[in-house]
Amino acid sequence: QVQLVESGGGLVQPGGSLRLSCAASGVTLNDVGIGWFRQAPGKEREGVSCISSSDGSTYYATYYPDSVKGRFTISRDNAKNTVYLQMNGLKPEDTAVYYCAAVTFKVSAQAICVTPRGMEYWGKGTLVTVSS
Repeated sequence: QVQLVESGGGLVQPGGSLRLSCAASGVTLNDVGIGWFRQAPGKEREGVSCISSSDGSTYYATYYPDSVKGRFTISRDNAKNTVYLQMNGLKPEDTAVYYCAAVTFKVSAQAICVTPRGMEYWGKGTLVTVSS
């Protein structure tokens, strides 16, 4: 049984940083595509940072929408079977519940981010609030 568990959310002031973690069981994160998504009240779920599955090398393709490019970084720790989302320069509009999700078939990082309904496994989310 695949389980994804997010952690690291909380309250942060504008301009601050947070690092979210997504720990997996029942699946090897190196072998699947991973996306971080967020959903604010009244808004659709959107992909904010995505990484493709390994092609056998150490290279992973990543994708970031313009709204977070240069501020968010997704990374993978294969030894811990954990994916991270480093968020810097946080803004009030980044306030949302953040979810990690996994997909087992081979797709690009961009496809992962723009098609949340294509993800097969979801965590329960962690709340990030950016406010002074």
